[in-house]
Amino acid sequence: MNARMNRLVLLAVASSCLGMSSAALAQSNVNPGNKFAWGENIGWINFRDANGATQGVRFNKVLGNYFSGFAWGENVGWINFGDGTPANGSAYANTTGADFGVNYDPLTNKVTGLAWGENIGWINFTLPTLPANQQPTFDSAEKRLRGYAWGENVGWINLDVAVGGQFVAFDYPCSPADIGCDDGTALIAAPACTNNGVNEGDYNAFFAADGFFFQAGLGPAAIGASCDIADDAGNPLPPFGVGNTNNGVNEGDYNCFFNFLFLGCL
Repeated sequence: MNARMNRLVLLAVASSCLGMSSAALAQSNVNPGNKFAWGENIGWINFRDANGATQGVRFNKVLGNYFSGFAWGENVGWINFGDGTPANGSAYANTTGADFGVNYDPLTNKVTGLAWGENIGWINFTLPTLPANQQPTFDSAEKRLRGYAWGENVGWINLDVAVGGQFVAFDYPCSPADIGCDDGTALIAAPACTNNGVNEGDYNAFFAADGFFFQAGLGPAAIGASCDIADDAGNPLPPFGVGNTNNGVNEGDYNCFFNFLFLGCL
């Protein structure tokens, strides 16, 4: 099939701004045991922890309809999935170099858009002419990517391998309020614990001795802590509400927690 992308203006702008991948960090939530995709002509691509685990791809279908961060191909370098700030707040337009990336459609589970490889050019996830079972999708039940992406300069990238450790899966809670294990331990401290969704464990984790009130006293040092689930306006993060900021654990996190606590898993 012909997946050529005639976007010369986009290419020119993107190539000037994407070469700085080493300065852009991403807190990846790719599963550490399932973090690789296979390129037929370029080998393995690491979605999680290249460059000393400072960079990786991030995705949370509960909270956002797009991917962000960088994958690493040992033979081709950095691959940018988007900067995490689509202009409209919900999905990359992929019409200019300032607003490109890979999107997710929650209604169809399709993965679309463009990733940029610093040495290989565009990788296309919008492939409607492929058979439906080969188009890039996100498998919500397995929390993993499926299908194939296409690079004009490198060929097919296989996201569909069934062998464990040779596909890309993501770890994420089922709700902004899903912050704790069933026993009340913060998920961030014990990611492999028993977690059956939003329940009493999340309430106990939020109000633990080292929970909300303790973290609220830390100021910006609490950014990324277990109770830092929203921006200052109460919008779940990631992503932040467009134009809003996050100064740590405060009223925004408190309001967000109780807005979602009684809704269960989303």
